[in-house]
Amino acid sequence: MNLNSTVAELMSTNIECVQPGQQIIDLKHIYEKQPFHQHIPVTENNQLVGIVSLIDFMRAIHNASLDDNEPVYHSILVKDIMSIHPVSIEPTTTLKEASKQLIDGGFHSLIVTENNEVKGMITTTDILNYLVQE
Repeated sequence: MNLNSTVAELMSTNIECVQPGQQIIDLKHIYEKQPFHQHIPVTENNQLVGIVSLIDFMRAIHNASLDDNEPVYHSILVKDIMSIHPVSIEPTTTLKEASKQLIDGGFHSLIVTENNEVKGMITTTDILNYLVQE
């Protein structure tokens, strides 16, 4: 097991991002896909500006059904529910450093950026799977 490996070697790179002005119906469609990350980066002009968690989304829709025609999906924008200033790391960050940030911050995922542009995401599950396979 090499915790000095970089997150670039392990991170997911097929990450769907949304923009602040999109309706949350777009988040719903991302979350309906399998598999999905519980956190979705929010970008503007290819720069990371926020993050939306599945919990943020669930709070916003309250008890809405899964019907796309529910008004809540069209009346709330991503910017209304996103967290600003998300924690991000560089692709050269070691797995050990990333693990410490996940633990210390109480996060379940970290967005990997280069010059504030989203390159990927690494989760606690990614790291645990890596450790189990070693």
